[in-house]
Amino acid sequence: MQPLARILIVEDEPAVASVIQKALMEDRYEPSVAMDGESAWDHIQRFEYELIVMDVMIPGASGIELTRKLRKAGMNTPVLMLTALGSTDNIVSGLDAGADDYLTKPFKIAELLARVRSLLRRHIPSSNSGPATLTFFDITLNLDEKNARRNDQIVELTATEFRLLEYLMRNPRRVLSRMDILEKVWGYDFQLNTKTVDVYINYLRKSSKAPVPRASYTPSSEWAIS
Repeated sequence: MQPLARILIVEDEPAVASVIQKALMEDRYEPSVAMDGESAWDHIQRFEYELIVMDVMIPGASGIELTRKLRKAGMNTPVLMLTALGSTDNIVSGLDAGADDYLTKPFKIAELLARVRSLLRRHIPSSNSGPATLTFFDITLNLDEKNARRNDQIVELTATEFRLLEYLMRNPRRVLSRMDILEKVWGYDFQLNTKTVDVYINYLRKSSKAPVPRASYTPSSEWAIS
């Protein structure tokens, strides 16, 4: 039977890696294991994976450094980051590096499998997924290449900023609550203060000077959040 997806597990604790690998195999995935940053990068360059389960604290390059390297190389493979460091700063650092989701140790295998399924659904190409580009006024997002342009000039955005701008551009002129944005952009029950949305909106304004949401009103040419 064809495996559902190839998944790389980057975890230096043999017992944890073994439990994750067994659970993924039982769910018909094809998991591989790398136990340090160097071997993980070797796997990533040699093989194609649909998902990477990445521990933050690994020998050699950390999970955050490896994820940042992955994104810098133009690879869009979704990353589920595992961390024993559940503070807001550590979570934000991982997401800003390009991780798509995170799970705090200790975790239940059922929850990990649910996150895996969610990430794979969000990243599997579909012929019904709509156009490869989104345009709003003079801003264009290329969803295949994961880049943004304004007036044909590249706008430098982090992975999180890109997802946020994509969601806003898919919902033009709608009033969006902060909780709705957290759920849709980060893809799970995000455990940060809703003011995180305001912080990232400001990041977008500084990066692109784009017509992004304002919290207090709803002008026809802009998005708004409540």
